[in-house]
Amino acid sequence: MARIAVIGAGMGAMAAAARLAVAGHRVAVYERTDTYGGAVRRFERDGFSFDTGPGLLTLPAVYRDLFLKTGKEPLEACVELVQVDPSSRHVFADGTRVSLPNASRAGVVAALDEALGSAAGQRWGDFLVRAREAWDRTRRPLLEEPLWPNWSVLAEREPYPAVPHKRLLRTRRATTLAEVAAWELRDPRLAALLESHALAYGLDPRVVPASAAVLPYMEHAFGTWYVHGGVRELARAVYERCVARKVEFVFGAEVTGVLEKDGRAAGVELADGSVAEADFVVAGTAPAVVGRLVRQSVVRPDGGVPAQRGAASRLMVLLALRGPRPEGAAHRTVVHAPHREAELDALFGTAPGADTRPTVTVLRPDDPKLVPDSAHEAVTVTSVVPAQTGRGPEKPDVDRGVEHLIAAAERAVPDLRERLLWHEVRTPADIAGATGAEGGPVPAPALAAGDGGLLHPSNSTGIPGLFTVGGWSHPGGGLAHAGMSGALVAGLIVEGPEFRGSQ
Repeated sequence: MARIAVIGAGMGAMAAAARLAVAGHRVAVYERTDTYGGAVRRFERDGFSFDTGPGLLTLPAVYRDLFLKTGKEPLEACVELVQVDPSSRHVFADGTRVSLPNASRAGVVAALDEALGSAAGQRWGDFLVRAREAWDRTRRPLLEEPLWPNWSVLAEREPYPAVPHKRLLRTRRATTLAEVAAWELRDPRLAALLESHALAYGLDPRVVPASAAVLPYMEHAFGTWYVHGGVRELARAVYERCVARKVEFVFGAEVTGVLEKDGRAAGVELADGSVAEADFVVAGTAPAVVGRLVRQSVVRPDGGVPAQRGAASRLMVLLALRGPRPEGAAHRTVVHAPHREAELDALFGTAPGADTRPTVTVLRPDDPKLVPDSAHEAVTVTSVVPAQTGRGPEKPDVDRGVEHLIAAAERAVPDLRERLLWHEVRTPADIAGATGAEGGPVPAPALAAGDGGLLHPSNSTGIPGLFTVGGWSHPGGGLAHAGMSGALVAGLIVEGPEFRGSQ
């Protein structure tokens, strides 16, 4: 039985802890804040409750597998999963609206044909077929297996089978998601629909590789799910599973260093001066934090992968509304920006800080657990913003951003201002406080191609006995990917470097 010290109580870290405890190891989790979950938090006031991290779940099989492998109770015995239908409603810049059914290719094709005109649905359906091919080619190496030692193969090879496109007497194939949208979908609304999946992770569709086609495919193929009571309930269930498997949690315990002995990780140093010795250390923190803890580079001995391009964060407004949630209201509505290029320039390009109206996601869960009674509604509005560098935006910039979010949300909730009781704001600084990642960036899932700019560092490091877990390590950000990182780290510790993932 090995002693294992886990730094941080994020979702990936807890997933690893539960699996390692079931394998017979003695696991202790050291969390600098007073609670578990990392970015998966909850805000409560006056009987209202809001998720302040992810609001929906894709690939629930990842957590079903976690609960199956770590105990007798399945996931559905610990939380109630609800398939969201429609999966999303979209309000485009020209006023067109469309509701997309959950996990139904035929239904999506029919809905797009009706809303956007004949052949629009077929083009989207054909795109999903190609996206599935990209998913089939990358699912194992980017989700279910440790990062390949020859990771550069994943960086160079574009798995998306782009359609040949003739332009200026040349035949070209799309290499970015924006080119896929322009050349294969050929409708600004379909382009906005596609690119919104990348934008939701803070990725610039003009730069991100065409392999990002797997992001909408995952939602199409595996559905969009809501956890009754909020996604924070999933974090609670994982935490309780850890406790049931004798994982020790020490809250308010800031790790200030990783001990090394004879060239390998040997425990952790804590801010109070105490030391916890361990045979393995699992760090569920951002790379910069890991670097400070070990005071040296911890990338793979072969040089590791390139640093991810950029990093985006979230601005979130929590709205407490009087009046019941209308029957038939969509759980999720995406209100697209009126000027897409201007939005992208403001986020990623030539006009940082420009006063532009963003693409906004409005979540309206049909969940009585989130409100004081049936005469009220809890709504969450979110947009992507740059991660903070230095001191971050001044308060007027935040206020202007909040006003933009509320104005956009009115296109999904027309009577919003008349019903508004109060609102709370969550900024990148709040994400930084919850996760420890400076500036509050939110990691994206790993993607192939793009010269490796969307790959993440291996779970193994340059220090024997030290592993990384969570959204900032392979296979990247998002609830499902964080859960898989826990499975990969547990496999590498239990089975050793020869571990090659689930079969």
